[in-house]
Amino acid sequence: MNEFSERLLSDASRKTKTSRLGVISLVLIPLIAILFEVYVPRFIQQLSYLELPLLITVHFALSGRHPIPSVLYGAAIGLAQDSLSHQPIGLYGIVKTLVGYFASSVSLRFDVDNPFITFVLALFFYIFHQFFYWVLVRALLGQVVAFDPQQTFIFGLLNAAVGVPLFKLLDKLEAAA
Repeated sequence: MNEFSERLLSDASRKTKTSRLGVISLVLIPLIAILFEVYVPRFIQQLSYLELPLLITVHFALSGRHPIPSVLYGAAIGLAQDSLSHQPIGLYGIVKTLVGYFASSVSLRFDVDNPFITFVLALFFYIFHQFFYWVLVRALLGQVVAFDPQQTFIFGLLNAAVGVPLFKLLDKLEAAA
């Protein structure tokens, strides 16, 4: 057997976590995350740094390990987030599509069940998300928007700290489904 056929056999025998998810949780969890991001910072401004739709996208991509569904899931979450924001439609859709693709590609190489790896990936994808959002706003809209790497890193650490227990909670919800 060559490497390709061994990989096909191992991939075919591996059951992904997303196959156990119901359609309701695939729609309900991101909807709750988007509504959380829209409404909670109005009452508690200290939580405005929290990017739950991004964390849900990263979790789905890391647990699914398939680029195509992750791309579609990221695009759907991003477009839904765009529709509720004051920004033009498509910016979050494009960025979350990229995050979904790259996170699912990375999940094939790393042990994403390790909490430290999950923390590092959540941090990386938060910074990735913010940087590409900044690039798109400057390139597509021609707006000058500030990008503070230090603040982005700190908010990325906070999102990653929230992401690790959130991923564990979502894994338990998936196991119960």
